[in-house]
Amino acid sequence: MFKVIQRSVGPASLSLLTFKVYAAPKKDSPPKNSVKVDELSLYSVPEGQSKYVEEARSQLEESISQLRHYCEPYTTWCQETYSQTKPKMQSLVQWGLDSYDYLQNAPPGFFPRLGVIGFAGLIGLLLARGSKIKKLVYPPGFMGLAASLYYPQQAIVFAQPGNVKNSPGTK
Repeated sequence: MFKVIQRSVGPASLSLLTFKVYAAPKKDSPPKNSVKVDELSLYSVPEGQSKYVEEARSQLEESISQLRHYCEPYTTWCQETYSQTKPKMQSLVQWGLDSYDYLQNAPPGFFPRLGVIGFAGLIGLLLARGSKIKKLVYPPGFMGLAASLYYPQQAIVFAQPGNVKNSPGTK
């Protein structure tokens, strides 16, 4: 086994060596006529002009082409929709990241206030049994009432007509 490895390593290692070989004509040999490139069979130039002829499309290529033409309006619609919704999604993601940062560094007393406001919404939902209109009015009303107790300045600005967009805390 050792002899086999030794014999195979020797020739394999010799194949990794590189060296240059310079060839020169012998001084005592008569000069031979050189062969032109056109005379070599490997470099033969074809007779006449060659012309590219496109092969006929196969049935598979035709089917794929028809499918692509059929799907083209849908793909352009998807690309347009994506380009329109991408900025909105990016702003939504940024809003979520900002909200997460705010909740991580919330001011003191924020979470108890948030709990009371949420509990007021649950009370409004429990009192609104039986009517769909009450379910739409009572929970936000009770939550707004509880929020106005904790944040009176913002409630005053919000209650004034025409100042909803300019209220502090909204962007």
